[in-house]
Amino acid sequence: MKNRKDIRKVLIISTTDSFLAKSLMAKLEDAGVETEFTHAGIEDVQTHMNDVALVLFFMNEETEVMPEMLVYLKDTIQDRDLGLFLIGDDAQEDTVKKTIPEQIITECFRRPLDIDALVKKACTYLAENTGEKRKKTVLIVDDDITYMRMIYEWLKDSYHVGMASSGVQAISYLAKNKADLILLDYEMPIADGPQVLSMLKNDSETGQIPVMFLTGHGDRKSVLSVVSLSPVDYLLKTIDRETLLNKLNTFFAKG
Repeated sequence: MKNRKDIRKVLIISTTDSFLAKSLMAKLEDAGVETEFTHAGIEDVQTHMNDVALVLFFMNEETEVMPEMLVYLKDTIQDRDLGLFLIGDDAQEDTVKKTIPEQIITECFRRPLDIDALVKKACTYLAENTGEKRKKTVLIVDDDITYMRMIYEWLKDSYHVGMASSGVQAISYLAKNKADLILLDYEMPIADGPQVLSMLKNDSETGQIPVMFLTGHGDRKSVLSVVSLSPVDYLLKTIDRETLLNKLNTFFAKG
């Protein structure tokens, strides 16, 4: 899998092989942007979604009858922190927004489409959201859903945040997504933090991802047992929002 910061590919989704979609694809490639085209069926979209940074979706009257594809698109956009441009009319946009929340839609373009304006916006998006300017991705792994969602709320404005409630979910997430740091609960049922860390380190794809343990115990024995596993840091679960953000900002500044 490519490093997330290196991905600049644009995926164009359309129900038909329209001249407009092909023209847009050609214009993007002339601007030096790698592009790929796919039809709007869910299996087609799933096949072409790897290594994509931005999705351009041509809506039409058929959009309303493809709910599975829209749900998949919503989940993928959120999980991988991708950009999404919608192309169509107001009614089609309203249909899409019944499934895909407005906050994860990057831009909306109306027909007749100004291709040059869209290409300019796409290039700007890629310049600002790939490479070193991209947001870092933090994966939280914790079986306490309430605590995990609190940490998500604290971090979401500064980082792209993934969530997993078990080691299995974490491995599944990392099979599809790049993470720059993992906040890993030390105590979890079935597979605890040390076991999950061992699984991560034994996989060539995840072995180099830095891990900070989250622990509810600050006594000397507990701290020593955590530190012995060589995480990049450990954080007590009593940590406050400002201290956590400072810790993460300092960590990424060093990198």
